[in-house]
Amino acid sequence: MQFKRSERVSELMREEISSILMRELKDPRIGFITLTRIELSQDLRNAKIFVSIMGGEDEKKNTMKGLESASGFIKWELRKRLRLKIIPEIIFKIDTSIEHSDKISRILGELKDELEGYKP
Repeated sequence: MQFKRSERVSELMREEISSILMRELKDPRIGFITLTRIELSQDLRNAKIFVSIMGGEDEKKNTMKGLESASGFIKWELRKRLRLKIIPEIIFKIDTSIEHSDKISRILGELKDELEGYKP
């Protein structure tokens, strides 16, 4: 199977951004986050970086503000680490898929418990 260039670059970016977030950034607003995926445009000019953030709504807002203010630094670090002509513009987005799957699992568990207690 042949991979598109954008997929390969996306995977490289995910590894490097994860490393930057763990080792380089010292912003106290940025809490516990996980990079879930990166959607890179075909021309490699725009990158939507999806993150899962642990915590309440205030912590999520503060973390997003910290990530947005650090996007220039992250782009600068990527320029040093990756050999690309164009470093994509970075846009951070909250990925709610993990929370959504947890909610579905909880509902299914409740339904299972109800069905086990049901006797026709």
